[in-house]
Amino acid sequence: MGISLNHTIVVARDKEKTATFLTEMLGLPPHKRLGHFAVVSVSETSLDFVETDVPIEPRHFAFLVSDGEFDEILQRIRDRQLPYWADPFRREPNNINTHDDGRGLYFDDPNGHLLEIITRPYGSGGRGARNPNPLLLK
Repeated sequence: MGISLNHTIVVARDKEKTATFLTEMLGLPPHKRLGHFAVVSVSETSLDFVETDVPIEPRHFAFLVSDGEFDEILQRIRDRQLPYWADPFRREPNNINTHDDGRGLYFDDPNGHLLEIITRPYGSGGRGARNPNPLLLK
C-alpha cells in the first residue's frame, strides 16, 4: 500500500456550521460526528473540524472538481452572494481563472480559510500553464 493522506484537522469557531458550509458548497454528503470532531469526507481523506477559541491562522484547501461540479459550486457561491476571486491574493473579484486550460476560483469559509476549486491540476499542461504554487508569488 502506498502512502496517502488520511485526514487533517482544521480549526473552526463553530465546527458544525463550518462542516455544514463545506458539505453544502461542495455538494458532499453530510458530515459525521466522531468524538469532538465534525468530519467531512472528501474522496479518500477527510477534513476533521474542531472548535477553538484562540485566533485562527487561515489555511488553504484546494479541491479538484469536474466541470459540472465547478458549475454547481459556482452557482451556490453566487446564490449565497459570497465573494470569490480568480487569484489567491483576492485581487480579481468575481472572476475565475483558466490555468492549465481548466477553471478555478477561490472563496472563504466562515473562518477565513481560503477554499479553492479547480478543474485541472496545476502543472498539468495547456495554454494557461503556470507556477504550481501561486501562494509563493508576491
